[in-house]
Amino acid sequence: MTKAAKRKAPSRVKYEESHPTVSCRISREIYDALRKAKEAEGKSFADILKTGLGITEAGAKKEKEAAELGFTEAELLYRVDYPCKVCGKMLTITSDAEKKAVRAYMLEHGWGHQECHEKSR
Repeated sequence: MTKAAKRKAPSRVKYEESHPTVSCRISREIYDALRKAKEAEGKSFADILKTGLGITEAGAKKEKEAAELGFTEAELLYRVDYPCKVCGKMLTITSDAEKKAVRAYMLEHGWGHQECHEKSR
């Protein structure tokens, strides 16, 4: 005797079509790193994947603002450039390592809101 296939509700079929499953094999090392990130940040694997793709809520907000402003204006508003100390050509901060270094520098050197510095005097 075989079991009859369980009928899915139309809403479930629609959900599964709009939210496909992704499956892949990864090394134990990568899996352990993902699991640690998931636990440390309280995020799901899907949220970690979205962060990796830059599709977080903040990213979505910036994308919406960029669309409203036009790419050139948005790029000028959000891009951070600095000159190379050796050749003088401009570099753009894009990597997480650069962003962490800038954040650490600002904290180390006491950067903050102008109003906050004025209040603390």
